[in-house]
Amino acid sequence: TLRGQWTAGPWNWDDNSLYFHAKWRYEWQIDTRPRQDWNYGTFEGQGRYVGNMLAIANPTPAWWGEGDEKIYIDGEDFPSHFGTGTEDYYGYAWCSPELFTHAYHNQSRCDGPHNYGHTSVNRFHIMDDIPYNESLRFDMEVWHWEEVIIDQAVINYWYARNNDDNFAPIDADGFIVPEIPEHSIARVEGALEGEDMRVIAISDGNARTQTSFAWEWSGGEQVWWTEAGVGDQLELGFEVEEAGRYRILPSFTHAVDYGIVSLEINGQPVAETIDLYAEHVTNPEMEPLGIFDLEAGENILKVTIEGHNPEAVPGYMFGLDYLLLEEVE
Repeated sequence: TLRGQWTAGPWNWDDNSLYFHAKWRYEWQIDTRPRQDWNYGTFEGQGRYVGNMLAIANPTPAWWGEGDEKIYIDGEDFPSHFGTGTEDYYGYAWCSPELFTHAYHNQSRCDGPHNYGHTSVNRFHIMDDIPYNESLRFDMEVWHWEEVIIDQAVINYWYARNNDDNFAPIDADGFIVPEIPEHSIARVEGALEGEDMRVIAISDGNARTQTSFAWEWSGGEQVWWTEAGVGDQLELGFEVEEAGRYRILPSFTHAVDYGIVSLEINGQPVAETIDLYAEHVTNPEMEPLGIFDLEAGENILKVTIEGHNPEAVPGYMFGLDYLLLEEVE
């Protein structure tokens, strides 16, 4: 139970009173490389910081918000407020494009697809306002998955005794909506996309679609199997238009926490196990899985986790970007 009491009446201005401020700054054509700290605002004197709104124009579906907030109080050399990512600061994660509205944090716009286009998010420090006696500097790291040019603007909200800040006067160049070039999502011609395959059976873990444009997946997505262990199995159904003999070329994701797997196509084993370990996320060109008789309609790819590379971080994950079929005479 939460109880409170409030009163209303004339306010007598005194030494504890603070003026409310709201100011806006923008910067067009920000290069995301090298990564940088972008200053939301710097405030001198005594006050309390109570929130902001960020608008960004992103020319790619890739995620733009890995950067951390860094808030320096009263001349600190190292920020006492050091966050874990823009999406965490604004109250959501995994770069979700979904709109949401809550009391103190919101995503009021996200054009899409994914994180492409104009996005607007806000965060209000009501129960957690940030007091300062001499100064406050708020920097947000620009950490984009791709090397692109972005545009962004921010409105800050704070209470203070004076108007000492670093905001330049608003000029006519700021009163535009930045144009964003059209962006198409690249797909491999003829690919049977992993994310479109039907999950027929799964012994343990979670198989779902993972979206990222940092790793050049066809269509920007893969089917991603996590939270499973040695011996667990996943069956995926993929559609073939015409029955026949086909050479199957795979595109599997490799990463530091991916496992070693064995495969079967319609019950026929693939000759060798596949080690999906790599120091960094990559989609290397792979040898064909072999030649298989495929039926018209749904066929079955069975994946079994056999273990992991000794150099790997134990995680046994599996990711399939796509399969390509080459008809064999």
